[in-house]
Amino acid sequence: MTAAPVSLFNTLTRRVEPLQPLAPPRVTLYTCGPTVWNYAHIGNFRTFLFEDLLRRWLEHSGYDVFQIMNLTDVDDRTIKAARQAGKRLAEHTAPFTKAFFEDRDYLRIRPAHVYPAATEYMPQMIALVSRLLERGVAYKGEDGSVYFAIGKFPTYGRLSQLDKREIKVGARVASDEYAKGDPSDFALWKKADAEDEAVGAAWDAPFGRGRPGWHLECSAMSLEEIGKRFQVQTLDIHAGGIDLIFPHHENEIAQSEGATGQAFVRHWVHGEFLNVRGTKMSKRHGNFLTARDLREQGVDAAAVRLLFFQTHYRQPVDFTDESGGPGAGSGAREACRATRYGCRDRVERRSQRPARRRRAVRLRSGRQSRAR
Repeated sequence: MTAAPVSLFNTLTRRVEPLQPLAPPRVTLYTCGPTVWNYAHIGNFRTFLFEDLLRRWLEHSGYDVFQIMNLTDVDDRTIKAARQAGKRLAEHTAPFTKAFFEDRDYLRIRPAHVYPAATEYMPQMIALVSRLLERGVAYKGEDGSVYFAIGKFPTYGRLSQLDKREIKVGARVASDEYAKGDPSDFALWKKADAEDEAVGAAWDAPFGRGRPGWHLECSAMSLEEIGKRFQVQTLDIHAGGIDLIFPHHENEIAQSEGATGQAFVRHWVHGEFLNVRGTKMSKRHGNFLTARDLREQGVDAAAVRLLFFQTHYRQPVDFTDESGGPGAGSGAREACRATRYGCRDRVERRSQRPARRRRAVRLRSGRQSRAR
């Protein structure tokens, strides 16, 4: 059976292009998974649901999809959370990993074929850093950490359409997350500090005891999985939320292509945010709901799926107080009715909204928000 033609918007080129896998009908699909420092919220799951729909459509179209979804169980956030909880890293992340799989099943998301956890791929990560050092695109700083030299990767910034004039040659950033306006050499391997050691997040390496930078993890895990299974070094599709374009996916490209000399991804696909009154849903803003909040309120997963799927994945969905009207459709109305009290109150408490505001939370599409 010949697979049907499929076209997707490619973030790299900013155009809708035909999907052209390396070895059709096989499609390798890498999807950035959860960081298991806490429960994943429904903003995270909007991305996971769009990736589930993408996979289902590809399989319906005749493609043999092999999906990889990583689990980030070591990074700045997981280490900080474990330290605050007074636990070892593995002890802290294990319950949230289990909860993610439970939430995945509740929302009827097809399991990926493999879920590589970062802490289980240290040899591959150490090997990737060594390769980058050998090729001269990485260096060890005086602070004991290893950095990627973005000035030695001429195409750095093409995915995020970075203004090359903003690049600060020789400047470094050790944090996992930073702004697009501050492109700097980023950490591949961070020298272990007392907090890392306290929670068990430090590993020995030829270039010093430490831990991987967040960006390194996805490159190492994806290259390992497609390399050992299909003997290739290029993914057909890499998907995630738009917030990952910079710096995460930009840095993945640099690391992977800097090590292999080959294109890392043929087709980049990114989904928009789930917003709350125009602001991205996130734990940082305290304006979030988890999948278990919805499940506890008796919301049928079909209503959640319909709510998200009736809006294009590259358009935001807004979670708002306004009464709406026909707005979001029957699926959204069902979700709103089911979450009217309990879930609304959770959002209000987390965002510390004034108690006098007691209108029901409504869900509607970003397109309708702009039209009003």
